[in-house]
Amino acid sequence: MKKPKSFQTKLWLYFVLFTAIIFIVLWLLQTVFLQSFYNSMLIENTKRAAQQVIAAASSDEPVSAIDALTRENSLLVYITDTEGNVQLISDEYKSTHGKKHGATADEGVPPQGENQGEKPRKNYRSLPENYDTFLQNLASSENGETEYSNSSIYVYGTYVDFTYSDTKSVLYVSVTLNAVGSTVTIIGIQLAIVTAFSLAAGFVLAWFISRRFAKPVSQLSHKASQLGEDGYSADFQKGFCKELDELSDTLDKTSEKFKQSKTFQNELLANVSHDLRTPLTMIKGYAEEVDEYSWQDETQRHADIAVILREADRLTELVNEILAYSELRSQEGAQGFSTVDFSAIANKVADTFESLYRRDGYILERETENRLYVSGNASQLERMVFNLMDNAIRHTGESKRVSVSLRDENGWAVLRITDYGKGIPADQLDSIWERYVTARQRDGKGASGLGLAIVRQIVLLHQGDCTVTSSENVGSTFIIKLPIHFPER
Repeated sequence: MKKPKSFQTKLWLYFVLFTAIIFIVLWLLQTVFLQSFYNSMLIENTKRAAQQVIAAASSDEPVSAIDALTRENSLLVYITDTEGNVQLISDEYKSTHGKKHGATADEGVPPQGENQGEKPRKNYRSLPENYDTFLQNLASSENGETEYSNSSIYVYGTYVDFTYSDTKSVLYVSVTLNAVGSTVTIIGIQLAIVTAFSLAAGFVLAWFISRRFAKPVSQLSHKASQLGEDGYSADFQKGFCKELDELSDTLDKTSEKFKQSKTFQNELLANVSHDLRTPLTMIKGYAEEVDEYSWQDETQRHADIAVILREADRLTELVNEILAYSELRSQEGAQGFSTVDFSAIANKVADTFESLYRRDGYILERETENRLYVSGNASQLERMVFNLMDNAIRHTGESKRVSVSLRDENGWAVLRITDYGKGIPADQLDSIWERYVTARQRDGKGASGLGLAIVRQIVLLHQGDCTVTSSENVGSTFIIKLPIHFPER
């Protein structure tokens, strides 16, 4: 497979190709197509001028008006009768009228006293050699117009009303074509010089531009190759263009997520491996015990199997919490959020724990305001309250008393869950939300140490805040604050 070219090389080649195309088009327009373009534009201009001549022919002073038009547009104009008798001749150099077809210089001049407003001059032109054919073509035309052209001339003819004639007159307008032959040669020489210098300048400029564009792309490519690595470099000079700046920011965010994911994996392996190993070891050990020794002793067998089942449940709970926490860590932003009744969720979880632990002598004190709404995921919020309640029940100690409070405090739904156990040491308060397996849970209370980490992740996804206050041998209070979001009416 052919190795692809670098971004800089491709960009340079595209610039060179673009420059070459521009000059090829310029050469074609200035040399090959210049004459045809010039002729077409000249013919259109002659047609427009002919219409102005037609209007001027019937004016009070037609000669001066027509002379001005012929000078401005480099035209040759004849006005004759239908038999070819000249009534007016005008060109860009001199203007005459009154010359008959084939007449001498002094023939055809109006008598003294006729049309003295515009006295004719005696510099005449002969009619064109094919004028008789021109008159025949005009007479046979259906619309009263005729036109034709060859390699050197364009002719347009029609009937007009001429001020100095009582009958219908004939207008003959011609213009010389192919007047740019020598100009094309001059333009070609000049264009060749300009092209040589421009191509050289274009190649150099394309190289500098491609290098300028390739530099930030190369930096971003280097950054992308180091995503998630400890030596990830954020060395990128912003300001070249908006899109590359945004791409650089995206790479920084992606790298940070990779690092967090890597850290999470390392912490998970380091902190949870012990808890995974312990129940598996116990399950295996007690299964061997049953197989080798207690399978005939019914009482011992039931006791050993009970341990196996308990550790299997513990292992299942641990795996479920790991999966739940991993899902929360990978979630970005509000997913499945709606306006939910946080008061109803807190009371529902409290009712569940009260029915489960009332027979064991636990007392659940409750003080909750009704209809406190928040924007969030109902199942995640329910799991958050469940984990906090479960944590309080596990650590409330011999008092067997748990307090639940939910209030509206300055636009925040504030949930407080208090246990009255032996509390949390001051040196552990800052890390209680982060550690997968805390000292409290290593005492045999708690399945994985992920409970509070799950709570914190849910709170962060709901744009809230979580804190804890604790006094040793007095108890701990976990405080959750979520922004109130009332439903739209």
